[in-house]
Amino acid sequence: MPEELPGLVEKVTEALSCGSEYVVTQPAELRGLREMSDIELSDFARSHGWRVIRRLGGRQIEFYNEATQRAL
Repeated sequence: MPEELPGLVEKVTEALSCGSEYVVTQPAELRGLREMSDIELSDFARSHGWRVIRRLGGRQIEFYNEATQRAL
């Protein structure tokens, strides 16, 4: 896992506990995510109970809570 991701995981987790989405647009946050393939990014999101969508050619990545992946 790239060194930027543990901090991003905390940030996304906190944002999704209060809202429905978290949009990553900051270059420092995107750096580690851009290094991942689509499959790796999807697996990363799924492992945290999220859904992920790449937008604008990878310049924006959106995370959402995945209802089917989260514990009740």
